[in-house]
Amino acid sequence: MSSDATTAVPTAPDLPGSPGQEPSAPHGLGTSLPQAEARAKTEGTFPYASDLWAEGLLWAAILRSPHPHARIVSVDTSAATAMPGVRAVVTAADVPGAATYGRRVADRPVFAAELVRHHGEALAAVAADHPDTARLAAAAISVEYELLDPVTDPEKAFAAEALHPDGNLIRHIPLRFGDPEATGEVVVEGLYRIGRQDPAPIGAEAGLAVPRPDGGVEIYTASTDPHTDRDLAAACFGLPSEQVKLVVTGVPGATGDREDPGFQIPLGLLALRTGCPVKLTATREESFLGHAHRHPTLLRYRHHADAEGRLVKVEAQILLDAGAYADSSSESLAAAVAFACGPYVVPHAFVEGWAVRTNNPPSGHVRGEGAMQVCAAYEAQMDKLAAKLGVDPAELRMRNVMATGDILPTGQTVTCPAPVAELLSAVRDFPLPALPKDTPEGEWLLPGGPEGAGEPGAVRRGVGYALGMVHMLGAEGTDEVSTATVRVQDGVATVICSAVDTGSGFSTLARQIVQDTLGIDEVHVAPVDTDQPPAGPAAHGRHTWVSGGAVERAAKMVRTQLLQPLAHQFGMSTELLQITDGKITSYDGVLSTTVTEAMDGKELWATAQCRPHPTEPLDDSGQGDAFVGLAFCAIRAVVDVDIELGAVRVVEMAVAQDVGRILNPAQLTARIEAGVTQGVGAALTENLRTARGLVRHPDFTGYALPTSLDAPDIRIVKLVEERDVVAPFGAKAASAIPVVTSPAAVASAVRAATGRPINRLPIRPQAAVAVPNS
Repeated sequence: MSSDATTAVPTAPDLPGSPGQEPSAPHGLGTSLPQAEARAKTEGTFPYASDLWAEGLLWAAILRSPHPHARIVSVDTSAATAMPGVRAVVTAADVPGAATYGRRVADRPVFAAELVRHHGEALAAVAADHPDTARLAAAAISVEYELLDPVTDPEKAFAAEALHPDGNLIRHIPLRFGDPEATGEVVVEGLYRIGRQDPAPIGAEAGLAVPRPDGGVEIYTASTDPHTDRDLAAACFGLPSEQVKLVVTGVPGATGDREDPGFQIPLGLLALRTGCPVKLTATREESFLGHAHRHPTLLRYRHHADAEGRLVKVEAQILLDAGAYADSSSESLAAAVAFACGPYVVPHAFVEGWAVRTNNPPSGHVRGEGAMQVCAAYEAQMDKLAAKLGVDPAELRMRNVMATGDILPTGQTVTCPAPVAELLSAVRDFPLPALPKDTPEGEWLLPGGPEGAGEPGAVRRGVGYALGMVHMLGAEGTDEVSTATVRVQDGVATVICSAVDTGSGFSTLARQIVQDTLGIDEVHVAPVDTDQPPAGPAAHGRHTWVSGGAVERAAKMVRTQLLQPLAHQFGMSTELLQITDGKITSYDGVLSTTVTEAMDGKELWATAQCRPHPTEPLDDSGQGDAFVGLAFCAIRAVVDVDIELGAVRVVEMAVAQDVGRILNPAQLTARIEAGVTQGVGAALTENLRTARGLVRHPDFTGYALPTSLDAPDIRIVKLVEERDVVAPFGAKAASAIPVVTSPAAVASAVRAATGRPINRLPIRPQAAVAVPNS
């Protein structure tokens, strides 16, 4: 396939083994190789952390604060300790090592000791011989609080009393690009609010900690960054890292929710205290209260344009609510500020960004962090600008789109492929779906679902557009490196790499890489634990790029070991030999043998690393080459809105995406569809509501996820395969960018249907009720 080819993802009948075709085994890169664990997952035999068991098992429970902000006067554990079956109770006083932890900033206590800073913060943990006993014992711990006024408005956090010894301001980024005096003939302004989206994992957090004879501990859990989690836990245990081992169990999906080690550290403490295996399975309420959420964000924008609609200047203020602790807020803010203008050419940009602590639930890494919030705002601004100029919204966007060679407001040149105009053209020109039937038989197509209360005459259709961008890998000087080993023996290859497959399909990709490079069908990926070299966190598509690159390099080194003796024997270089379908042949046909025969019972192995080119932090003016690569997406949303009830039905999402190279068509399709659906949830239903810092309804009754009935018809109309030459395979991150772009597209379509501004996500029904005569 050529490097600049443009393709669409195959529909089901085109996939290998589909009805009507001769079945063929998928093999290597570019094929829809099924996941190795797919059958076990569908049959319910795949081992997740909640399924684990050990002899002499104890059960853990965590006591959490019912208040968002309070001073701890006293903690009395005597009643819990005296309960039959209780084996241990641990509080802040029992943490032998570091009292606080954090991936970026160590500001979060293992257990609150003096102050409670958010609803659901951990105060103590209990181990008992039965899960009910553990929960009862945790409830029996008596805590006396002195209630304090919570700071829940991030705008008031600047002047409020410090909630943390590090203060309330986590980071401030003032971006300055171009001439501050520049103005445009047309100016539009807007104020936007983005809600608190929860990662909402299918399986709640769970883990098992097992003490070791050497005084250490092994933790079995669904970590997405096992080495960092191990090091954080070891520091809190007061142990060297080599005495703590973290084994990754099956991950029931992760979009950031698996990154908080706050569930793992109490487990290890209890196992070390009791000398017994200890298991914790969080309730759904604990899951909502304990892990990080998407940053609620307040955004103020002013766009300047000339009379033709070409952007002159963008001014913005962005305020991220980090909740009680820093977590990844600094990185999220950098993405928000850097991408505040979107994939558009903007000669002058002035952006102020802040991330602040409050007494709200903690915020952290969720797909497209920072980029999703600003996308909703700058695309609303583009709709306002189009309306003011009387220009078609898609045409206005086309006049401003970014291309390779343009410069970001951070001063970084876009060197990767940036086919934004091609993506926008694809969704704009794709045929619109048919209008809904105005008959009783077709009422299920109306907003509100089957037997909905709406009337067909009140339904208005809207079409909206959005363009999004995200960065890949870490940013601002993050040292991205991964290590992988490939071992081949008896015709079977094994890949050893601590990259965690969170649903991204890395395990499948690793198998495909080895199949492609070595011509070996049977490839196994070893389970992940911290005895292996580190591979880094599963975020920003880094395992496709960095860990996949390490696997490829190791496989190529094994390939050289395999081919060198043959090349020497026949007096040629290894470059003149090729491996295809398990056979080794020379360019002239003189040599022809199988990989198995060439191995001759030998064991070959190699270890390699992959490290992308370095980046740099943003400076005091928000300038710097902070990103390794970028990915782009265009989405056209079609919605039906009942303008009397405010009910919204997303009819269709047409997606065109910049993917670099298609490595697994079926897997790529699934990732895009999942990302779009998650974005639709952020647009319409998902918001973890709070009242003065208290989380309301932390369950799937109060937190509305889109179901299969809510999922729209998703049309992947174009995938642009223009390979990024600095990526090992030319592929780009696939799942975050549709999450970033789809909420803005849905809001744009509702705006078109109702004539309302739609300046808040998720869209409330009252916001979608059309004004009279609209």
